[in-house]
Amino acid sequence: MDVRGPIRTIGPVIRTRLASVLLVLPLLLATACGSGGGSGDATGKSSGRCSYPDSSAPAAKKAKKPPSDPPAGDPTTVTISTSAGDIRVTLEPDQAPCAVNSLVSLADQGYFDGTRCHRVTTQGAFVLQCGDPSGTGRGGPGYTFADELVDNDPRLQPCGVEGGQQYCTYNVGTVAMANAGPDTNGSQFFLVYGNSKFPPNYTVLGHMDAAGVKVVTGIAAKGIDPATASGPGDGAPAEPVTITTVKAG
Repeated sequence: MDVRGPIRTIGPVIRTRLASVLLVLPLLLATACGSGGGSGDATGKSSGRCSYPDSSAPAAKKAKKPPSDPPAGDPTTVTISTSAGDIRVTLEPDQAPCAVNSLVSLADQGYFDGTRCHRVTTQGAFVLQCGDPSGTGRGGPGYTFADELVDNDPRLQPCGVEGGQQYCTYNVGTVAMANAGPDTNGSQFFLVYGNSKFPPNYTVLGHMDAAGVKVVTGIAAKGIDPATASGPGDGAPAEPVTITTVKAG
C-alpha cells in the first residue's frame, strides 16, 4: 500500500489532496480496501457537497451511501461501545464534513455493530484500527470518498522531517480515517492512544475523551495475538475487541 502526500505549510485551509510523492513509514494504516476515488463512474457523481463513488471492491457489509449533502442535524458526538468499554468521540464536521457524514450514516445503519477492531500497534506507532466488518483490514462499505486534509493542521503538530521523510504528529486522542492511498477512505478508522508520527495523509474526523483513550490504552497493553503479527508490535489485539454499537451522544 502506498502512503502519499507532502506537507504544505500555507494557512489552515481544507484541501482534498496534494501532489503525491511516495513515503514509507513504519506503519501503513490500511491495506487495500478498494480503490475508486475519482473513478468517474456515473454512480459516483454528485451535485452535493460530498461525493461517494463506488469502490472497485464489493462492500464487506451491505450499506447505503450517505447523502451528498450532510444533514444539518448530524450529531457532533458518538459513543463507540466495545467489549472493552465505551469510547466517546467528539466529531469535527467543520474540518471533515464528508468523513463525519459517512461515519454517522454507517453508524445509523448498524454497519459497525458486531465488528472486530482488527489491528493494534504497540511499537513506533500507537493506534487501534477498526471499522472493517470482514476483520481482514481489506473491507469497506462499497464506496470511497476524498481526503479532507488541513494545511499546516494545528491538531497534528509538531511536524518535521525524519530520515528524509516528512511527518506530522497524530497526537493522543486523535480519531482519523485509514486509507490505502489518496482519496480511498471507506469505513476503517484508527484511534490514537500514543503520539504517533505519520505523513499528514489521514483525514482527522474527531478526538476521543480521556476515558476513551484509557480504554484503547488498556486494549493495547494486553499486546497483540502473535499468530496474527505482521511485524513487531503490529497485529490483532491479543484479547479480541468487538464493537457492539456506534451511537450518537
